[in-house]
Amino acid sequence: MNERMVARILGKNLSVSAVGLGCMGFSHAYGAPMEEKEAVRLLRQAAEMGYTFFDTAEVYGTPDDPHMNERLVGEALAPVRDKVVIATKFGLRFDFESGKIPLPLIPDSRPESIRQSVEGSLKRLGTDHIDLYFQHRIDPHIPPEEVAGVMADLILEGKITHWGISEANEDYLRRAHAVCPVTAVQNRYSMMARHYEPLFPVLEELKVGLVAFSPMANGFLTGKYGKGEHFDRRYDYRAAMPQFADEAVERNQKLLELLHHLAAQKNATPAQISLAWMLCKKPWIVPIPGTRKPDRMAENAGAADVMLSPQEVEVLDEALNHMQMSEVFGGSPLNK
Repeated sequence: MNERMVARILGKNLSVSAVGLGCMGFSHAYGAPMEEKEAVRLLRQAAEMGYTFFDTAEVYGTPDDPHMNERLVGEALAPVRDKVVIATKFGLRFDFESGKIPLPLIPDSRPESIRQSVEGSLKRLGTDHIDLYFQHRIDPHIPPEEVAGVMADLILEGKITHWGISEANEDYLRRAHAVCPVTAVQNRYSMMARHYEPLFPVLEELKVGLVAFSPMANGFLTGKYGKGEHFDRRYDYRAAMPQFADEAVERNQKLLELLHHLAAQKNATPAQISLAWMLCKKPWIVPIPGTRKPDRMAENAGAADVMLSPQEVEVLDEALNHMQMSEVFGGSPLNK
């Protein structure tokens, strides 16, 4: 295990690598699922590079193998289980019957569903506890106090050690946190999606970490995509994402130029700048970019070493505030 990546603390005491690995793309949403042996090999390689934080969910899979991702993560990390933090999620299923891509989501956080989910996840991950258990989406039919009560019970039973909420808002977070302290929220956050920034003072006050998913706007901020990109409509959600349309690439030129300019100054890559921007903003933000390429994994991990001063972050924010940008993918539809 390479210890070269610095650690960050989520919540009161959950220590994770400054950059985590979003594992979804190995089996869901970014092209046809990877060959299993290759995915396991890559996950192990990430652990050797110094990643200690791996994010999966019970629903990351395919219609034929709906829970494939957890199985892969469990198998890959078994040899280093005591050295890594595994986050997984409950409270969501995909509407495979709809025929729509991206697949619509159906929230379900009834206590009996959570109980069923936690047992399934523990089994597939091959572990006796989940380090960080996220409610995958808020269920409008179940009060936050009820969900938090189940989490408190699962912590007492030793089945989970910390919990969190994905796509959390202030009211829900405060109500849940009052019943069972929340370690982290996992929200969409990137230079192109900053609508959760008003929540930052609340996170600071409650000592709750932010796990940032889609930190590079689904890969757009790597600067590697131009016009005429082709994505497989059946397997790859990027085919329907507005930021990859040809006209969007034109609208986002200023943003890409800004990234390239700063990357050249800092001897870094645009991808590293887009991650360093949030890492240098708050010590409790941990991005979880996903990738299937070992060199990208190493590049993303290297973002933890790129230093931006508070002034540089401020200048970037100011530029982003006044910059023309395209729409960016905001998430799959929720069937309520």
